[in-house]
Amino acid sequence: MTILTQATAPTTAPTSVNDAVDSVSTWWDDPTTREWLLERPTKIIAILVIALLVHWIARRIINRAARHNIENQGNAFPMMRRRGEEQATAVQKAQEERRKQRVLTLANVGRSAAAIVIWTWAVLAVLDQLGINVGPLIASAGVVGVAIGFGAQSLVKDFLSGIFMLLEDQYGVGDTIEVNGISGEVEEVTLRITTVRDVDGTLWYVRNGEILQVGNFSDRYSVARVQVPVALVADPDLAAETIEKSAKAAVKDSEFAADVLEEPVLNGVTEFAIDHMSFRVTVKTLPGKQWGVQRHLNRRIIDDLQEAGIPLPYPQGKLQLGAHEEKA
Repeated sequence: MTILTQATAPTTAPTSVNDAVDSVSTWWDDPTTREWLLERPTKIIAILVIALLVHWIARRIINRAARHNIENQGNAFPMMRRRGEEQATAVQKAQEERRKQRVLTLANVGRSAAAIVIWTWAVLAVLDQLGINVGPLIASAGVVGVAIGFGAQSLVKDFLSGIFMLLEDQYGVGDTIEVNGISGEVEEVTLRITTVRDVDGTLWYVRNGEILQVGNFSDRYSVARVQVPVALVADPDLAAETIEKSAKAAVKDSEFAADVLEEPVLNGVTEFAIDHMSFRVTVKTLPGKQWGVQRHLNRRIIDDLQEAGIPLPYPQGKLQLGAHEEKA
């Protein structure tokens, strides 16, 4: 019996190996196996590669269009062409800078929208390759979208307000605005929120849907307004002549001449109080330059009034620097 067992034993090993090979071959030849190990992974990789490629092309097209528009001063789009202008004025240069910021903002929104569309398609295509029926998912998305719309009306309102704000060019990055009691420079504009940096450095996030009215200090031109108080005992004609002469001389200073668009206008006495009358001076300036011009006018006018001996509305009428030190 031992000899018989030893003689027949070697013949069983090849049979087991052949069975294993046949089993592997049968498993590999199964269409389902090939589909899940080769076809579906290959298609998923192809989908991701196509999505990456299309996303890269879309970003490149949007960036190139924005850059071309900026470099050619709006000639990339017929609605923004400037014909017959060889040299832009100061106002046009300021508007051009604002237009560039708007183009960059729209390019940023365009890149975001392209990414959402492309990768939504990629996710749905990958789910389809994994055997998930995306038909009901797409159909139910409409119902879910309506439910979300009712539940998130404020969010929808923010997006719609952001779209119209961009289309109407109400403001852009770099503009100085006042919105909801906040004054500052716009740092970022998206479809949902606007971020504003105020004079104290605080960064405010304002939802576009909550913006009922907005004031733009950087649109076309600005006006520097100065109120000059003078004592009631002063000669109004002499005071007016001194203030006007001082304002016209101040705007010719090299540091501020490029920011001024028109000559200062003296509006005369605009206010009376118990101890003074107030003269108003207005100067048309480049957008956002009114505050610097206003500070410069205040300093020059007060110096010239004191030099001309025109009394101010407060006791002793003149600034006496160092008075406290002398008394000490």
